[in-house]
Amino acid sequence: MCIADKPNVTTPSKKARNVSPNTTPSPIPSSMMLDKKDHPVLVGSLTPPAGVQLVNFSPGPTCLADEVEEEIKDLFNFDRPCSMYLSHRSPEFVDILQNAVELSRKAMAIPDNYEILFTHGGGHGQFAAVPMNLCTSKDEKATYLVSGTWSKRAAVEAAKYCTPSVISSENDDGTFSSFPTLDKIDPESKYVYLCSNETVNGLELHRLPRGIQAPLVIDASSDFSTKPIEWEACNVGVLYACASKNIGHPGITMTVIRKDLLDSASDICPGVLNYKTNAESGNLWNTIPTFNVEVVGVVMKWMLRMGGVQQMEEWSITKSSMIYDVVDNSDGFYSTPIHDKTIRSRMNVPFDVAGGDEDLTNDFLIQAWQRGIVGLRTLTPFGYGKYLRASLYNGVCVANAAKLRGFMLEFAANNAHMMR
Repeated sequence: MCIADKPNVTTPSKKARNVSPNTTPSPIPSSMMLDKKDHPVLVGSLTPPAGVQLVNFSPGPTCLADEVEEEIKDLFNFDRPCSMYLSHRSPEFVDILQNAVELSRKAMAIPDNYEILFTHGGGHGQFAAVPMNLCTSKDEKATYLVSGTWSKRAAVEAAKYCTPSVISSENDDGTFSSFPTLDKIDPESKYVYLCSNETVNGLELHRLPRGIQAPLVIDASSDFSTKPIEWEACNVGVLYACASKNIGHPGITMTVIRKDLLDSASDICPGVLNYKTNAESGNLWNTIPTFNVEVVGVVMKWMLRMGGVQQMEEWSITKSSMIYDVVDNSDGFYSTPIHDKTIRSRMNVPFDVAGGDEDLTNDFLIQAWQRGIVGLRTLTPFGYGKYLRASLYNGVCVANAAKLRGFMLEFAANNAHMMR
């Protein structure tokens, strides 16, 4: 971890990126030399060796910025009780809730004609909530633009509550390396659904599409707060984001819905997922995760202090460029499945080591762990997958991305001969 980067950080020059690092590794204490086959990092452990500073590249949940984490610790030392212990209808918590909403609206330039809700159930809850709130019956249609793992799963869930028309860019082998075209959207669609960043597949829309007539629904769970949103210009109807990537702790989801869409829910929509029910109750229809709401407010305040979403995007470009440049200039030692640079994810950089060589990949992970670099291989609902992933959310500072970059250069320099 490191203290937040200064707002004047710029992308390293080509010359700087190609400087060879010191390839002499530090001696490794015998206490850190675990048997490779039993090594915890190979099954996704995120705990570094004792005394080694953590650098967490996990796809989520993950760390927040150091300054944010310090402020969160201070929440337990206020004169008033910590929000974790406050009644959700107490005047103290109502103030916290209103502050989190106002800061979120300001940080992400959310227009007044949108409601900001804090919802339960994570992204999977919204897979069901979206069709139940925007379609009055299962016969009503929606178009799903499937570009990866999560949009595909969302379409499957939606089929229980509406009739999805799926436009998919899935390859014959089940992988994804492009976004679907927009020329076959069903004109009867109540909404058009997309995931703006596919964490597993490493694809990202850096700007939302314009010109879609039906309301746009966006799963922005992994890239919300890392780039501006053109709410009205892109006809955004609903946008939701799980907190545990960029804006807080797991257990809460921010759902932003345009107010004119609040009267379209199906009769089977349960109250806990009903947008209108929760909007009319001021986010207090049932017990809200009070502490998590306050953490969102802390994160949004930090974002504004650092320079806002524009600064977050600048840092995201800098961090991801550092890692992609190593991959692209490694003479094939590293590779990424996404060749189209215009849709490469800034949040989740997938890469393999020596074409996926198992021994070298395991050595890479263990040596990274020895330096405190963790989270590059974590278990998903779909297994570990072929590729490692470096997740570069807002809580990962530029200095930490540079640490990973330096290690990748060092490891390639020490092991490139193994590919010859």
